[in-house]
Parts: sequence; C-alpha cells; structure tokens
Amino acid sequence: MPVDATAHIRIARPSRDLRAAERFWVSGLGLDVLYRHEADGTPGLHSLLMVGWPDAAWHLELVHDPAAPTEPRPTPEDLLVVYLGEPVPDSLLERLEQHGGKRVSAHNPYWDTWGVTVQDPDGYLLVLSTRNWSNSWKAGKAPSRLDLDI
Repeated sequence: MPVDATAHIRIARPSRDLRAAERFWVSGLGLDVLYRHEADGTPGLHSLLMVGWPDAAWHLELVHDPAAPTEPRPTPEDLLVVYLGEPVPDSLLERLEQHGGKRVSAHNPYWDTWGVTVQDPDGYLLVLSTRNWSNSWKAGKAPSRLDLDI
C-alpha cells in the first residue's frame, strides 16, 4: 500500500479504564467498536479497544496492560478535533457528559470560539468544531477566510 491519502491511520493511546473509555467514545460520541481484545494475564499482552466509524480512514486504539499499566499523560495540545461544520448539538454534549466526559475550556482560545472541548475519562481532549476543514487545500496555499467560515 502506498503512503498516500488512502493509507489508514491509527491513533493509539493508553487508557486507565477501557470500559469508561468505551462509554465515552461509543455511547457518548457514537463511534463503533471495530475490535476488542481482552488480555488474559500473560505478561506483555495488552487489552485493546479500537473505535471509529466503519468507513473512516482512521481509528482510535485504546490500550491497557493490566500487569503494567501506562498512565495517560495528555497535554493541553493533545487534541482530537472533529469538524462538524455546524453548531454542536446540545444533545451530543449532554450524551458525552452522561458517558464520562467533562466540558472544559480549551488551552487555545481559538477552540472555545470555534467549538466545544470535552475531556475524556483518560484526560485527553476532544474538540467538536463548528468549522469546516478539507485536506484538499494545497500545502503552501492557505484556505481563504471564506473557506474557513471565519
């Protein structure tokens, strides 16, 4: 497979609690469980939860090693941004909060202007942006203010 726009991307993160993470990402945001593996206690084997949308070119892998857990260490700039291109539905925010999310202020005020930031149970940040985005804008040729709905 070539390294180009057709290559699939996996975003992998440690998780303290895969059940809590699943509630947030699946029941809260609406991603699907794409794969699950429970560690059997064998040293070095991890429990995995892969979530995403079935036809997306990416998925989120959440990993937990019960024998030697890795503590999540998100920074204020570790963001997963979903561009909705419309206002963030209150019902979605309520669902995320009911499933373990916590609405927080963004480190970068840009995201408070153009979306809503929600912290997942492991402390990572999900931004639901009201903006549009397209990778079809050429490198070195910035999108216009109209393209970005500014």
